[in-house]
Amino acid sequence: MRVFTQPQPSFGRISRRGVIAQSPTLDQMGVFGRTVTDAALIAENIMAFDPQDPAMKPAAAPSLSAMVASEPPVPPLFALVRSPVWEEAEEDCQEAFDELADALGGRCEEISLPGTFDEAVAMHRTVHSAEMAKCYAHYHERGKDELSDVLRNMIEEGQRVSAVDYQRALDGRQQLASWLDEFFNDYDAIVTPATTGEAPKGLDATGSPIFCTTWTFCGTPAITLPLMEGSNGLPLGVQLVGARGDDARLLRTANWLSMNAATL
Repeated sequence: MRVFTQPQPSFGRISRRGVIAQSPTLDQMGVFGRTVTDAALIAENIMAFDPQDPAMKPAAAPSLSAMVASEPPVPPLFALVRSPVWEEAEEDCQEAFDELADALGGRCEEISLPGTFDEAVAMHRTVHSAEMAKCYAHYHERGKDELSDVLRNMIEEGQRVSAVDYQRALDGRQQLASWLDEFFNDYDAIVTPATTGEAPKGLDATGSPIFCTTWTFCGTPAITLPLMEGSNGLPLGVQLVGARGDDARLLRTANWLSMNAATL
């Protein structure tokens, strides 16, 4: 089965009530679907405003399904973004995205992000680890020896984050997000890898999240489409990133790409 996934809507679009908080500034809920249409149907039915989630603002749920079913007024314009972590992508992943950009032709332009995005992954880690240390403090205090090494180390790293560094990272987040708001006035979606390579074999891991980190940090919606294959014949995800708050437009763009991929 070809599975499409929208791992993250715009920040604050789906209630997190009942979910154990890990990093309230970054935590988001997402959906999985067999098609973009299925993902849109699921998402629009769980996007109701929830006053018990402080990240949500009163707003009507968007008509995602109707938007996905509509044709874009003009063919979407994509921005190929290699991002500051491009060197972590495997060779066949890099080659596949070069081929995708070529196939999209004039509908895809390669764009370099401003240098401020070089710090996005580090700033994400600062915010994430500091808030994890706060949210998981009681687990650490009551039984740190029973936690995994990875979790314990992240909590203890967060305990060492200074208030100045934490606030600086939050300020940086807003700066990056504001730049992207302007950027999406000209482009329908960023196209970039979902992870460093094809899907890993087995169920032990889901792959590196490094190519998703910047977009999670900025609160933008993203969707991954398994449109290509790696050297082992496993899916190689194409991640599309859209404007904050414009999930419907992103899903329509994703549906256009999934429907036209075979003819590009």
